[in-house]
Parts: sequence; C-alpha cells; structure tokens
Amino acid sequence: MESNHAALAKHVDELAPGIQDIPGVGPFTATILLTAWSHPGRVRSESAFAAIAGVSPIPASSGNTIRHRLNHHGDRQLNRALHIIARSRMLTEPTTKAYVERRTAEGKSRREIHRCLTRLIARSIYRKLTTLTA
Repeated sequence: MESNHAALAKHVDELAPGIQDIPGVGPFTATILLTAWSHPGRVRSESAFAAIAGVSPIPASSGNTIRHRLNHHGDRQLNRALHIIARSRMLTEPTTKAYVERRTAEGKSRREIHRCLTRLIARSIYRKLTTLTA
C-alpha cells in the first residue's frame, strides 16, 4: 500500500510540482484536483473552478437576513477533496484556526465559516494550478 502511495505522490509531483506543498493536500486529494483541472484552458476563471467544485455561493436570503449557501452541483469528488482540505486545515493550520476564530467572533455559524473557507481554498488552489501549469 505504501508503494502505491509513494508512486502516486511521485506522479503528482511530475504533473504539478508543488501542489502537495499546499496545506492539507496529499497525493490523493492532489490527484482529484488535477483530474478536475485536466489541462490549462479548461477552467477559465476562479469562479468557474468554484462552480465545477460545487463551492460557489448562491444567495439564500429571506426577509432581512442576507445569507448564502453552497452550490450543490458540480464534481462531487472535487467537492469532497476541498472538504477534506478544509477540515484538515481547521484542525491543524494556525492561520486557518485564526480565520475560524475571527469569523466566529463576527457571529458566523460553523457552517457559514466552512462555506467561506472552502471557497477560499478553491480560489487559492485555482491560482496555484494556473501558476504551476502555465
């Protein structure tokens, strides 16, 4: 099993060196990210990548409350990979922990914070993939 893990990590490094340096991204999640990315030019913008991942915000307001929810369409594997990255960052990365604390102090719910965080992660991964494959 470990040889498969190491071989997958090696192939990912060949295709997109540095993608596994992103906090929370391992060989399996990197493979899912690269599969969804496919090739330069397939995804035209950050918002298109977020829509493919199913993390683009959709207004869900009612009355005086202004809220957003996640778009539940798109690539479910990519969405799951972003969810795994967000959960691992929320548990281990100091800057993400500080972000969660700051958003909690603003009165955001855990669900809203997770929505914002997955969108933020999708944005950063899109930027990283465009610089790696350009």
